Amino acid sequence: MDRFDQMRVFAAVIDAGSFAGAAEALQMSRPAVSRHVAELESRLGVRLIQRTTRRLSATPEGQAFHARVRELLAGMDDAEAEVGSRRAEPSGVLRVNVPVTFGILHLAPLWGRFRALHPQVQLEVTLQDRSVDLVEEGYDLAVRISRLQDSSLVSRRLAGTRIVACASPAYLRRRGRPKSPQDLRAHDCIAYSYWASGDEWAFRGAEGEVTVKTTPVLRTNNGDTCRAAALAGQGVILQPTFLVGPDLADGKLVELLPQWQAGELGVHAVYPSRKHLLPKTRALVDFLVEAFRRPQWEMEAGASPPRPSPGGGGRKARRAAR
Repeated sequence: MDRFDQMRVFAAVIDAGSFAGAAEALQMSRPAVSRHVAELESRLGVRLIQRTTRRLSATPEGQAFHARVRELLAGMDDAEAEVGSRRAEPSGVLRVNVPVTFGILHLAPLWGRFRALHPQVQLEVTLQDRSVDLVEEGYDLAVRISRLQDSSLVSRRLAGTRIVACASPAYLRRRGRPKSPQDLRAHDCIAYSYWASGDEWAFRGAEGEVTVKTTPVLRTNNGDTCRAAALAGQGVILQPTFLVGPDLADGKLVELLPQWQAGELGVHAVYPSRKHLLPKTRALVDFLVEAFRRPQWEMEAGASPPRPSPGGGGRKARRAAR
C-alpha cells in the first residue's frame, strides 16, 4: 500500500478511536485496516498504537506521528482543492473594496476587460479610503496602497508608487525652488491628512534621513484636492506618482528635490486567506498582477518601475490611502 494511504488509515484509526470505526469511515474491512497499520509500524520499526482487549490508544511515538500525519494530509487536501479551484469557472458575486482616487484612475478602466474574460462574475466594487475589515464587512478582496503591517490577511504586491514632492511652475516662479528639504519650512505646503507622519515630511538622500516640519496652508483627506491645489499654484504637495505622474510628464507639475527620496508605497491585492481561494478571487488577483506589471504612472513620471521590494523613504509608515 502507498505510504500516504498507510498514514491515512493510521490517522483514521486514531481519529475514530477504534479499528472498526476507521474501517467504517474508510469503507474498508477491519482486517485490512489492521494489516495496513501493522505494515506501517513494521516499516517504521516502532509501535504506534497500544492495543488492549478493552481500549485502543496511541503510544507517545504514535501521538507525535499522528500530529505530523494530520498536517501532511491536510496539506494534500489543500493542494487538491487548490488545483480543483483553478479548473473551476470563476462565477458569482465578487465584492471588491478599492481606494477612491486609485480606483477611479487606474481600476475603473480595467473592470470591463476583467468581465470580458470572466462573464460569469458579477462585480460589486466599493470605493473608500478607509481601511475596511474584509472578513467583518464581507469583502472578497481589497486593493490597498501602503506599507502593509503584519496581519492575518494575505497580500500580493501588484506594483509600487513613488512619493514625490512637487509644485506648479507658477508657484515656483513666485516663491522659488527649494534646494534642500529644510527649505520646505519656508514654503506653502498642502497637507494630506492620512499621512501617518502628519505634517512631518521625511526624505532620504546622500546625507542620510532628514525630517522637515511643514506648515500647511491647506489640509485635506483627499489626494485629488491636494493635486488640484498644487495645479492652481497654491503650494507644494507630497503625493504618489500614480496620481501626479501625468502632470509631471506634461510639465503641469515639477518634481522637487529629485536627489532626495520621499519613499515608496506598495499597491497590494489583499484577501482573507490563501486556503481554498475561490476561483473568482484568484482570477481577479492574477488579472491585476498582469495589468500592473508595468505601471503606467512610473512611465509617465519618467522613472524606472519600482523594484519589487519597497525602497528607502520616510521614517514612519504611511497608512493605506486613496
